[in-house]
Order: sequence, then structure tokens, then C-alpha cells
Amino acid sequence: MRHRIANAKRLVVKIGSSSLTDESGRVDPARIDTIADALEARMADDTDLIVVSSGAVASGMDPLGLRQRPSDLATKQAAASVGQVLLAQEWGRSFARYGRTIGQVLLTAADAGRRDRARNAQRTIDRLRQLSAVPIVNENDTVATSEM
Repeated sequence: MRHRIANAKRLVVKIGSSSLTDESGRVDPARIDTIADALEARMADDTDLIVVSSGAVASGMDPLGLRQRPSDLATKQAAASVGQVLLAQEWGRSFARYGRTIGQVLLTAADAGRRDRARNAQRTIDRLRQLSAVPIVNENDTVATSEM
């Protein structure tokens, strides 16, 4: 399996909240830089990458003064709306060190279930990759409830 991953020319990399945030739940630029460095090394070897980045709720908690993960849906969605901006900024800053830009693609399960929406999302991701931008995909937590 490692050999297949090492030689893959297309990868979808899922990065969870705990890989992106520090002990207090804040987005950790050093962690994002470390991940972006590894991903850039693969892209430099002509690997086609899509990043699936979690962490929006966790990232939005500190700026909103939340000490614990919210239990109610509205507060989770509010934290996600704040955190998603912070995550995108950090991914953008980190990949800019390599002259790359990112494209944020926020999806819901409903998007995957509708042929026209899924096709539009796929076209967007394909075009971002053609333009040497890094697609950063996440669920649109402000309207979705499936992972919350």
C-alpha cells in the first residue's frame, strides 16, 4: 500500500482538526506549514492533489470565546463560519510561500447527490488544478448538518 501511495499521481488528502490546531484549538500556522511543505513536495513531483480540510468548528471557537466544543447546531455552525475563514487564510498564506494560490470548495451532501452540482464542483476542482491552484475542500458547515 505504501508503494502505491508513494507512486500515486493523484491524491486526495484528508486532514483532520487535530492536525491543524494547537492544544487550545487555535489554527496552528506551523502545523499548516509542515503539511503544506509535504504537499508541495508531492506537487513538485507532478502529483495532482486535492486537500480535504476539516477544522472549521475547532478553528472558530477561540475567536468567539468558546471554551468547549458547542453542543447546539447553531453555535457549531457559527463557529464553523468564523473558522472556515481562518483556515482558508492560513492555507492561502502557507501555499503562497511556494507561489501557489488556493481555491476554497465548500460542498454539502446535497451537492454530491445532484448531478448538476456534482459536475460543477468537479469542473471547478479540475480547473483549479489546471491553473496550479490547490483545491481546499470542506463541507459547508453553515448549511450542512451531516457531520455536525
